[in-house]
Amino acid sequence: METFVAKTLYGLENVLALELRELGASDVRPSNRAVYFAGNREVMYRVNYCARTAVSVLLPVATFSIGSKDDLYHGALRVRWSDFLDSGMTFSIVPVVNSKLFGHTAFPALVLKDAIADYFRKKTGKRPDVDTHNPDVLINLHISNSKVNISLDSSATPLFQRGYRVEQGKAPMNEVLAAGILMLAEWNASVDLIDPMCGSGTLITEAGLIAKKIPPGFFRSSFGFTRWKDFDKDIFIKVKDESDNKIKPSSIHIYGSDISKTAVRIAAANLKSAGLSDIVSLNVADFKDVRPPGIQGCLVSNPPYGKRISPPEIHSLYNMIGSTLKHNFSGYKAWIITYGKEFINNIGLKPCAKYVLFNGSLQCILAGFELYEGTKKNLSDRRS
Repeated sequence: METFVAKTLYGLENVLALELRELGASDVRPSNRAVYFAGNREVMYRVNYCARTAVSVLLPVATFSIGSKDDLYHGALRVRWSDFLDSGMTFSIVPVVNSKLFGHTAFPALVLKDAIADYFRKKTGKRPDVDTHNPDVLINLHISNSKVNISLDSSATPLFQRGYRVEQGKAPMNEVLAAGILMLAEWNASVDLIDPMCGSGTLITEAGLIAKKIPPGFFRSSFGFTRWKDFDKDIFIKVKDESDNKIKPSSIHIYGSDISKTAVRIAAANLKSAGLSDIVSLNVADFKDVRPPGIQGCLVSNPPYGKRISPPEIHSLYNMIGSTLKHNFSGYKAWIITYGKEFINNIGLKPCAKYVLFNGSLQCILAGFELYEGTKKNLSDRRS
């Protein structure tokens, strides 16, 4: 059993923690943009392949405090690097530094590189080379004030890069964020889902993967751990086979639309690449003209914020969204992610739930709305 750190996006820590428990992890502890967990290598392989809300999975190899650059060098020199690298392998270092001890982020990475090189020179007379493009081992160096954490990145390429996207629209949503929104909305593929502003289709594609139980790592060509010294191919094949055997047809349907013909074309290409064309329908339409496909379902959407994309009369747009939801989508649960309280207020409906999330660098609100005809009392009376 080893301790790992699964990195995620702000606001998705508890969602990821639930995923990790379901994937066999133990001692699961949510933190800030990360979740600590314990497991063996099989669990680590499974988390990389199956966790929809993990950005990367790190294996910590050293934690210590420093008061100078020399402390960083000597602390790194004490790591048994031969457990993870051979002199014939390559490595690269990704530094994340927030410390007054260093004036430049790249400098601590150079110190760590020198420590690794000197460790191998002393032990074998040869040192592994640095390869910043395609290293065998990707090393994460995190320094916060005087605390140093050195980890191996078992994912290497971030896990939101699923591998199914063949075309990219303007301001596409991060795949991890899209999956997290669906999980916060508690959509479990028991009802149809609709996105009337689907853009390049990230939300509906992630929904399709959930509906057909396709692992998010299914389309990826590689993971960082496959090049580690202790990689066990048989265990990874077992993890893949067990996960892939759960893929199945879906009885629900997903609907996507957008006012942009180009966006719909891109979404169609991505859905085809992901093998989801059979359960997702697409068409070109304005939000205000969209009608629900059934009497119950889930609506999830990521309208323009007026930041990266600036439609005219942004406030009128959100007024229209609220009016359309109220008059056309009775019986649905709607989830809208947008930038700031002002746009939520412009929708004109009272949220039943709100979550703070980040879409890129923008702090956003995911708001849920329970839609019904008449008053809330009428809804309660109908349910009773």
